[in-house]
Amino acid sequence: MGDSTAKSEAKSEELPQDGKTGAKTGSPDRAGVITAAVALAACGGLVLYGVLSGGGGDEKKKHEVPTASVTYEVTGTGTADITYQARSESGKATVVRAAALPWRKTVPVPLGSSPVVSIVLGEKGGEARCAVAVQGRHMQSATASGDFGRATCTGTLPSPPADPDPADAAG
Repeated sequence: MGDSTAKSEAKSEELPQDGKTGAKTGSPDRAGVITAAVALAACGGLVLYGVLSGGGGDEKKKHEVPTASVTYEVTGTGTADITYQARSESGKATVVRAAALPWRKTVPVPLGSSPVVSIVLGEKGGEARCAVAVQGRHMQSATASGDFGRATCTGTLPSPPADPDPADAAG
């Protein structure tokens, strides 16, 4: 039995010891391993976030189209269905059913688009007038009258400024 005790003592003495703390340098430091694992996980999370978010905010700014302020106005009495163009990701017009008149809305419209407002009167008819103003300047007006009367007003916006070609800037 004495031999087995001597062998296990000899094995434990074979590992070198740190002169300052007396800890065996061959055994892993758990606190260091945990710290390294946490740091690695944090770095991996940041990389994954960068990949999933598309690389940063600069690209989003590059794709934004400048807008102009457009005011749509419908005057008259009663109600009308109003359809108008505004800034929309899908490009679809906005529809307001049975809007009480008078009605007014100021919205941003992307440069290069045509601001438009259309009105349709109900079965009771009546009279209503639409108007479009771009950045405070009157563009057009029209009048609808009678049962299911219709009118459409449009305006013109300038084209967006051309983006400089990134390849030209690098050369």
